[in-house]
Amino acid sequence: MSLKHQIARKEIIDTSLTILKSSLVIGTWGNLSVRIAGEELVAITPTGVEYEKMLPENIPIVDMEGNLIDGNMKPSIELPMHLEIYKNRPDINAIVHTHSVHCTAMAIARKPIPASCEDLVQIVGGDVRVSDYRLPGSDDLGQVVVEALRDRQAVILSNHGLLAAGSTLKETIKIALICEKSAQATIMAANIGGAIELSREDCEFMRDFYLNKYGQR
Repeated sequence: MSLKHQIARKEIIDTSLTILKSSLVIGTWGNLSVRIAGEELVAITPTGVEYEKMLPENIPIVDMEGNLIDGNMKPSIELPMHLEIYKNRPDINAIVHTHSVHCTAMAIARKPIPASCEDLVQIVGGDVRVSDYRLPGSDDLGQVVVEALRDRQAVILSNHGLLAAGSTLKETIKIALICEKSAQATIMAANIGGAIELSREDCEFMRDFYLNKYGQR
């Protein structure tokens, strides 16, 4: 096992425990993956394994065609979706798929998270669209997700949950948490007149500010 593989596997385990403690997932549901730097390989969570019990050798490492390169367990059934995203979005290096309560509420209602919260707009790029429905693990799920994910960092999976995608697993967890907070705020706002969306121009300005000017540089 190379050092890069060890680092990727540790990241997968640490992030899995984080999303479990943050109530972004329950039980063995949800999945996450990360590209291995400098290689056409991906580390991904195994299918049906409790996050607290995962060991480094349990984390499958696969190539971009889904062939198992290393690891003693089967990868998540959502592997084809992850690979389809990586193939179409070279800017994405990490994916976190969650089943948090409020994002799942948007998913089962098939409603997007509107571009109303400033932090959501900054980190996602606008509203969080809803992908067309496909069965979990189906061959064409990745295609509809890629379409809904265009120029965004998150997508609502119809009747399923949320998928967040970023440059690192740390950033991607932040995306997932902000999406969950924004979904909750959107549902609450429905009781007092509904969320008001920001203009496309304001969304573009804030996204550019976040990417190029926000924080210490």
